[in-house]
Amino acid sequence: MKQLHPEIETIFRDSYLLDFLALPEQHAEADLQRGLVANLRRFLIELGRDFCFVGEQYLLQVGGKDFRLDLLFYHRELQCLVGFDLKLDEFEPAHLGQLEFYLEALDRDVRKPHEHPSIGVLLCAGKDSEVVEYALSRSLSPALIAEYQLRLPDKKLLRDKLREFYELAQSAATQTAAVRSSRRRK
Repeated sequence: MKQLHPEIETIFRDSYLLDFLALPEQHAEADLQRGLVANLRRFLIELGRDFCFVGEQYLLQVGGKDFRLDLLFYHRELQCLVGFDLKLDEFEPAHLGQLEFYLEALDRDVRKPHEHPSIGVLLCAGKDSEVVEYALSRSLSPALIAEYQLRLPDKKLLRDKLREFYELAQSAATQTAAVRSSRRRK
């Protein structure tokens, strides 16, 4: 994928915070999609620069059958379509096959000749990094797996992690100072 879109890592994130949707823990995919479209301006801000909204439940007709991509965007800098497939559960490798099918349909039937190949984003409620790595290792499609969070982590958890990070940084600084001091003595 980096060959098709070398700047992709600076544009897409691994996780998106969708707390502005105010969805309950138990929600349907349709609720997630409606919430994103109703709060499109805020979702575009969360996505980042240069995204343009094309449509929701975007119709793709293949072999006389209708398929619908949850959300379709265009990215101005990358000059390509970006399809989002929403999943309420943790990432499963089977989700990738469906997304790759949508990307093929977009590239064959929707993409303009001057545009680059489409990118797909599976936006899941969670993901196991090792499962994602295995699933993407042989995939030739420009697909990304990202997770969404409906709320920021608890303040106490953030405080504990910050304290842990501070202690690690302090320990590393102490070790570095000790190494420098021993070098000066030699």
